[in-house]
Amino acid sequence: MTSIKMIGIGDDGKSSLLPLYEEWIYKSDVLIGGKRQLAFFEEYKGEKITITGGLSSLVEQLKAETRNVVILASGDPLFYGIGSYLSSKIKVEIYPYLSSVQLAFARMGERWQDAYFTSVHGRSMKGLAQRINGREKIAILTDEHNSPNTIARYLLSFHMTEYTMFVAENLGGKSERCRYFSVEEALDATFSSLNVVILKKVAKSPVWSIGINDHEFIQRKPDKGLITKKEVRILSISALQLKTDSVVWDIGTCTGSVAIEAAKIATEGQVFAIEKNEADLENCKQNFAKFRVDATVVQGKAPNGLDGFANPDAVFIGGTAGGMEQILDVCCSRLKENGRIVLNAVTIENLGDALKAFKERGFKTEVTLAQISRSKPILNLTRFDALNPIYIIAAEREKGE
Repeated sequence: MTSIKMIGIGDDGKSSLLPLYEEWIYKSDVLIGGKRQLAFFEEYKGEKITITGGLSSLVEQLKAETRNVVILASGDPLFYGIGSYLSSKIKVEIYPYLSSVQLAFARMGERWQDAYFTSVHGRSMKGLAQRINGREKIAILTDEHNSPNTIARYLLSFHMTEYTMFVAENLGGKSERCRYFSVEEALDATFSSLNVVILKKVAKSPVWSIGINDHEFIQRKPDKGLITKKEVRILSISALQLKTDSVVWDIGTCTGSVAIEAAKIATEGQVFAIEKNEADLENCKQNFAKFRVDATVVQGKAPNGLDGFANPDAVFIGGTAGGMEQILDVCCSRLKENGRIVLNAVTIENLGDALKAFKERGFKTEVTLAQISRSKPILNLTRFDALNPIYIIAAEREKGE
């Protein structure tokens, strides 16, 4: 019977292995791993296979393999490694080494059960800001492109200077080096390509609860008011029924207020926004930086520009600029199963058109009429100022459609 073992190995090579693991390696017929891991076993007599690209072809090869195989992986193969993917496709025995993050926290002398873990190794940093904002300790796996310098530059773009950076390089190897930096200091420092970054909060982070006050957002001047008001925003966000990993579209984002509130909930998801007005788009980008939201925002008049967005779990439509039918064609066809669309309308005519359009596309709707008034002082008394009434239309696909 074919035996496939996956063995975690440290940066110090063979010395990180138990004698039994080393025996398994030399008794195997095939040794698979990255170029760096295979280099530790120059005298190996069996066949060596270097992992160079995707793992799907390797899986097919292993399914047909009749010889004994050992796969080498860096550190703990089940911690952002190849172990989880391969073990879901084939039967493999996994023998982990210490993960780089575990070693890094040991060098810091810090507990790590309460840390947040993420990886930008071979991945986009998009969305990192909302994932890490306000967390006390964050461990980040890096690569040559997403280096500590790049991470520092990214943090500064979102004003995240309340963190100190601990950079651990070549952990377990002869050239191991561990250093602390301020975010600014890390910009111009030189680092080995093999490193782990740990962010530790040393000052308070700004905190915004759901329902950010309207005046907090940078808006078009002097014509303020092109913003989904706080109370309506809260109702609309609630109607979207977002989850932490939701993919969200905000069509006609303007100041970005809904996209920002959505990103605070869907921290592990993705947020996409589109705005046709160039001045509003610039305000939106500044608001993203202020509120530490790393969303994708493009200039355009929907439905143009939506083809570059991932399929959504939730869509908010704050305005259609006369293109409701075309926008709903795209949104309804690309909405994921059990997804929801929320459309805000100001006029009775738009309400009627929206209800008809959703029905024609096999969606059921529920409507909330929000008539909000805010208190306002008048001399030593108080009166109420009414906001414009808003129809909040929540739509979801009829069962069986």
